[in-house]
Amino acid sequence: MSDNGSEPNQRPRFIAGATCPNCQAEDRMVIDMGQDVRRCVACDFSESRPSANPDLPSTRVTRAAARRLDTAADTIKILGD
Repeated sequence: MSDNGSEPNQRPRFIAGATCPNCQAEDRMVIDMGQDVRRCVACDFSESRPSANPDLPSTRVTRAAARRLDTAADTIKILGD
């Protein structure tokens, strides 16, 4: 069995340490790579993977203008012995 996901009958994989958001059972969440969903084997909760490009809120980190830093350079004199 390979890890590249090319096999059509790939088994679901458990997510170590994951807690189900529905029943709070720990170590009962699996990822089904064929259907691209995560589900809980204890309570049958399932959730599909979110889209690859979620709408991010505008923050100082995501704005292009905030990443530009136009600072003028000043000449300094280093005093020594």
